[in-house]
Formats: sequence, structure tokens, C-alpha cells
Amino acid sequence: MRELTVQLGERSYPIYIGEGLLQEASSYFTKHGISKKSPLMIVTDSNVAGVHLQALEAELAAGGFTVVSSIVPAGEGSKSLTVLETLVGKALEAGLDRKSAIVALGGGVVGDLAGFVAASYMRGIKFVQIPTTILAHDSSVGGKVAVNHPLAKNIIGAFHQPELVLYDLNTLQTLPEREVKAGLSEVVKHGLIWDAGFVDWCEQNARKLLSLDADALGYALHNGCSVKAEVVSRDERENDLRAILNLGHTIGHAIEAVAGYGEFLHGEAISIGMIGSAKLGLRYGAPEDVYTTTKRVLAKCGLPIRLPAHIDVDAIMDAMMHDKKFKEGTVVFIVPTAIGKVEIKSDVPVSLIREIVEQLKEESEQV
Repeated sequence: MRELTVQLGERSYPIYIGEGLLQEASSYFTKHGISKKSPLMIVTDSNVAGVHLQALEAELAAGGFTVVSSIVPAGEGSKSLTVLETLVGKALEAGLDRKSAIVALGGGVVGDLAGFVAASYMRGIKFVQIPTTILAHDSSVGGKVAVNHPLAKNIIGAFHQPELVLYDLNTLQTLPEREVKAGLSEVVKHGLIWDAGFVDWCEQNARKLLSLDADALGYALHNGCSVKAEVVSRDERENDLRAILNLGHTIGHAIEAVAGYGEFLHGEAISIGMIGSAKLGLRYGAPEDVYTTTKRVLAKCGLPIRLPAHIDVDAIMDAMMHDKKFKEGTVVFIVPTAIGKVEIKSDVPVSLIREIVEQLKEESEQV
């Protein structure tokens, strides 16, 4: 079992990564002060519920916790104000109070949604992240919680840190192949922004990661979470450094919004966005290998590296204008300067971004 700490003073919290942790959840909850006197609400989705919910409910009940569960439809569409309102209603009906906690059992959608319920219910109660996807190694750490608006992803949200992150690697064994590939997008991202050696490791071990080799997964997720924890510890509320975690997200979020939060998984859209960022890096003087390596490693992980022809460039640009990173006619963009290094550029012209998006539609799939 690997353990990390997100250092935030009195609000610091641990990340536990290992096999079989779901069967020990009650002891971890007790250790970190989750109340047994007030009810807990587990939020999960329709995919995860049939695989892991019953086991977690039984484990927590055996540990003396009072548990209610709410199941939302799987997919990005559940990150909505309508679903949020439904969950708040269920929390009220179940008698959750200010000592209660929300437990997010699932991937990034569930974590974001459940976390925002916790942040807003009674002006903020505790919550616990139990990620069940590879992608969620990123979203479960750092306290960004949100729901979407039809015009923009994650535009309604808050910063609300969990009490702990409990990452049971066994839950990853049930992931569909497409979810595995999408999850590796954020794994590679952490290398691209911070650690060139880790990018090389990801390329060399892509097959093991895709086959869910436990040792490879444990190493990769520990490294990814380490980068996220370090960045968040230095800049919790994205005043400067934390913005580097958005590599590929400006274009990626726009792709998701235009496609209706359904055609692309988050990691797939971010993969395309990181190709766009690499191309932008070349325009600002980065060496050629920034682009070729990014493209090659993402392709080896089975991720998309071009924008499908049916996606409208005008719609992508319109969606980008609603992004939180759009300011006064320019876009704040994370631009790679080398593999493992990026810079925050606050003045990227919209016209240049449009050129990059148009090129993504022409991008060859050959690597």
C-alpha cells in the first residue's frame, strides 16, 4: 500500500493507494474522524453500483456507520444542477446533518458531483473520495468539485477538499477497455507537465498499463497523484502554478461541450487537447520532440490524436469563449516548452488557437 499526503496545513489529507482497501473502508473512515453518529450518503453511478456498492455498504454498516446510497445515471450528463438538486433532496430525506459525510464511489463525474453536493449542502460538510477509475486519480485529488452548464464544463463549482482519498486498485480491474485508455490520458499529462522520465516510462510500459498490470498501475497512479499533490499543496486555488494541471483542457473541455458531454470521454477529449497544446508549443519555439513525443505516447496508450471531421470549429471556438480561462479576448493556455516542462501563457490570441484547432482536424493518425 502506498500513501501520500496533500499538504494543506490543518486541511491536509492522505491518499491511500493499494489493493483491497474497499474491504477496510470503515477503519480508514474511523481513523480520519468520519462520524458514526450521523448518516453517510454514498453517491455512485449506475455502472459502479452493480459492481462495488453492495460491498462498500456492507463494510461500512459492519463498522457501525449508518449508510444511505444514491445512484445517478452513468456519464457526464449527471454533472448537472438537476441531478444536484435531486441529491440534496435525498440527503435531506435521509437526515444528513452538518456532521455527516458524502462518499463519492466512482469516477471523475461522481467525484465532481458528490463533492459539489458536499461543498454546498448546509454550506459544506465532509466528503470522502473512493475513485474507481484510472482517470479519477487526477480528479479525486485537489478539491475541485463542480457541475456543468450546457455552455461550459465545470463552470458551477467550488474548492472543497476531501477528508481522505481511498484508491483500491482492485476496482480498476472491472473497467471497460475504453475507460482504461481514457484514464491514461491524465497519467501521461502528469509526466508531460512535470517529469520527462515518467513520460518515457509510460511509453515503455503502455502495454502493461493497458492490461491493468497491478504493479505498473500502482507505480503510475502513485506518480500521477504525487505530481497532483505537490502542485495542489503549493497552490490550492489555482492562483498560478496549479493552472499547469490544465494542459490540454482548454481545447478538451470545448470538445466535450460541443459534443454534448457524451461522444467523447473526458480523457479522450483531453488527449486531443494535449496534441493541440503541443502544436501550440511549436509555434512558441518548443523543440520538435514536444509534439512528436506527445503524439507518440498518447497513441501508444490507445488515445485519439486528432479531431474528428464532423466537429465544427466555430462551435469549438464559441465553447472556448465560455471557458473560465478566457479573459479579455485572449485565452490562458498551458504551453509545453519541453517534455516535462510547461509555461502558463496568458495572452494566446484566439486567432492562433483557431489555427491549431483547424489543424487538429487535419492531423494524421500515423505515428
